[in-house]
Amino acid sequence: MTAICDLPEDVLVELLSLLPARDLLRSCRLVCSQWRDVVDLTTLWKRKCQREGFYAQNLDRSVTDWKIFYMLCSLKRNLIKNPCAQDNFRHWKLDKNEEDKWKIEVLPGPHGTGMPDPKVDKYFVTSYGPCFKSQLINLQKEGYWNQLMDEKRPEIVVKDWYAARFDCGCRYELTVRLLSEDYIVLEEFHPKPVVIEQWSDATWREISHTFQNYPAGVRHIWFQHGGQDTQFWAGWYGIRVTNSSITIGPLTM
Repeated sequence: MTAICDLPEDVLVELLSLLPARDLLRSCRLVCSQWRDVVDLTTLWKRKCQREGFYAQNLDRSVTDWKIFYMLCSLKRNLIKNPCAQDNFRHWKLDKNEEDKWKIEVLPGPHGTGMPDPKVDKYFVTSYGPCFKSQLINLQKEGYWNQLMDEKRPEIVVKDWYAARFDCGCRYELTVRLLSEDYIVLEEFHPKPVVIEQWSDATWREISHTFQNYPAGVRHIWFQHGGQDTQFWAGWYGIRVTNSSITIGPLTM
């Protein structure tokens, strides 16, 4: 009877590529030197990318490390929790909640328009006092280990959607900070506030930024957005925000 160690390398690659990455790295790689070498093969991780839909032909020249590419693809998701107000204000810290405070409304809302993404049906809306809310993301808890962030420095993509009411002017602000273990700011994205005049088209607009080649030591990401109306009307006439996202991974995804 043929032992598994006698199998040709390509057959062993095919078999091991069926296993979860955690098992490959924590168990299979420790079985023997042959298995260690196979687990370290580029072809194994490229095969896993093919199996799970992460592979495209045009990636062959741009991917330098298929194992890291696979890990980033498998981890990739929106790190902002409750981005579209489905769970009320859960996971959000209300940093400023003045005057009539934050509120949640259903799209399109009074004097509003629909979102390009039909799956988004709610948004957060500000009042005539400053309203800001934030989330602090712990990268290690989300599966992004320190060595990965320091040596590979994968792209960090931030997106947010905002809109005004047709009948009232408002102001929108966004701040995103890459923080160290001790919460020291290593890099920041803080564009100029967007002021939307009264009688706008009320269209939803996306703002996006990609952090690349940032300093080593990033352990947290702090995301804050908000604003207020500019006419100081009682009620909820300020900026509307929804569908916020932070993703980490190859731009080719």
